[in-house]
Amino acid sequence: MIRRTTLKATLAMAAVTLLPPLAFAQESFPDRPLKVVVPFPPGGVVDVVARAMAQRLSEKYGQPVIVENKAGAGGSIGTDLVAKAPPDGYTILMVGTGFTVLPQITKNLPWSTADFRAVLNIGSVPNIVVVHPDVPVNNVGELIALAKTSPHPPTYGSPGIGSSPHLSGELLAQMAGVPLTHVPYKGQPQAVMDLLAGRLTMMALSAALAGPHLKTGKLRAIGVTADKRIVAHPELPSVAETAGLTEYDVRPWTGVFVPARTPESIARKLAADMMESLQLPDVKARMDTAGMELNPQPTTEFEAFVAAESKRWGAVLRKAGINAE
Repeated sequence: MIRRTTLKATLAMAAVTLLPPLAFAQESFPDRPLKVVVPFPPGGVVDVVARAMAQRLSEKYGQPVIVENKAGAGGSIGTDLVAKAPPDGYTILMVGTGFTVLPQITKNLPWSTADFRAVLNIGSVPNIVVVHPDVPVNNVGELIALAKTSPHPPTYGSPGIGSSPHLSGELLAQMAGVPLTHVPYKGQPQAVMDLLAGRLTMMALSAALAGPHLKTGKLRAIGVTADKRIVAHPELPSVAETAGLTEYDVRPWTGVFVPARTPESIARKLAADMMESLQLPDVKARMDTAGMELNPQPTTEFEAFVAAESKRWGAVLRKAGINAE
C-alpha cells in the first residue's frame, strides 16, 4: 500500500516537472511589471486611453503598468517592438486604425497583423467633417452636390496617406462617385492651418481638434463620419442622413494587442480586466474628455473586426490606385 502510494506521488511529481514553465506563468500572471507600448507621441487619443487604463490595471494587479511612447514611421517602430517581444503578456501594444492600413501602403514592413493576437477593441473617436466658412454648404449632401457641379474638385487635407482624415475623404469620394482632391501634409497642424486660411475646402477632424475652431466660427461642422450621430455632437447629422450613403462609416478605433504566440488565457484575462476598468467612473470621464465612444469588443470579436478592417481599407486603397511604397 505504501509502495503504491509512493509510486503515485512520484508520478504526480514527474507530471508537474514535465509541465512547461509557461503553464505556471499563466496561473500567476502578472507577477512583475507590465509595459504598454504606444507607438505615437504623448498627448494623443491612444496615449490618453493607455494611461487611463494603465493606472487602474496597476492598482488591480499590484504591479507597475508602464506606458512607453515609441513613436516613429507612422507607428511602425513601436508596433515592431511589440511584435518581437516575448509572447508572455508583459509587453502590450495599444494602437489605432493605422494598424490595419500601414501593411497595405508600406513595402518591407518588419511586421504584419499576423504577428499579433487581438485582445480588446476599446472604442472609437469619430471624425467631424468641417469646412471653411466661405464654402457654401451646410451638410455632406450639399458638399457632394457642390462637387458634382464645381469646375474644380473640392480639396481636403490630411496628415498623410492612410491617415484617418485621408480615408474619410477617399471613401466619401468613392461611395458618392464625386471628385475630391486629396492634399497630404507632413502633419495635422499644417493641414488645419491651410484649412483655416481657406486654401482647403474641407477636412475630417476629431472633435477635440475641431472644437476650438468651431466655437470661434473659423470652421463650420457639416456632419460626422460615423454611421449615426455621436454623443459628443448629437446636433450633427451622419453622412447617411444627408447624403444617403448608408454604408459610409469611418470611426478611428483604439485597440489592444499582444504578440501572436501569447497564450489565449492571458489575452482573455487582459481583455476582461481592461473591460472592468472601462466601467470605472474616472476612466469613463477621461475617455469622454478624449472624445472616445466606448464599444468594447473582446478577443474573438476584435479579431474578426481587424480582419474586416484590413480587407475594407485594402479595397479602398487599391481602388484609389495607392500601392505599397
